[in-house]
Amino acid sequence: MNVYEKCPILENDYFLLRYVQDKDAEELLKVYSDIKSIPIFNSDNCNGDIFYYTTLERMKKQIRFWDDEYNKEYYVRWSIIDKKTSSVIGTIELFNRKANDFFNNCGLLRLDLRSDYEKNEQIEKILEIIIDNAFNLFNCNLIATKAISIATERIKALTKCGFNYSEEKLIGHDGTIYNDYYIKNK
Repeated sequence: MNVYEKCPILENDYFLLRYVQDKDAEELLKVYSDIKSIPIFNSDNCNGDIFYYTTLERMKKQIRFWDDEYNKEYYVRWSIIDKKTSSVIGTIELFNRKANDFFNNCGLLRLDLRSDYEKNEQIEKILEIIIDNAFNLFNCNLIATKAISIATERIKALTKCGFNYSEEKLIGHDGTIYNDYYIKNK
């Protein structure tokens, strides 16, 4: 299955992941204007964007940008829906990274959550949906995601899901060195 021809809907009993849509803008604004969440987002290699948006217009513009990037086959951005509340509580971005460093041919995962979902149990339930699928959808043997030291709940969840801290550095397209990545092998 080519994820760029048809983006799959993935789910478990708790969360549903589906391709991000314009109708998600209002609820995603709650995520991307959440001051507690911003420091935890992975904005490495994103041309200075820290993903802090305070207007509905700006959020809609970002969704259009994500859609354009998907159509260019750069990455997929799923909305995360809490099945209990039917609300969008974050996004997951995934792509197969091509680079001249350790993280070449790696499924790079970005997880952006509203701060009230930045809990070990919630993150585990979200990761269990995407991890096994990611290896196949993005044809990779390694998945990497960033978790800075203050993201203690996220680090607990990653560890429980079989991720390990990597001493390897991710080298950005402009030569910037990034750290704090956790990896999981297939």
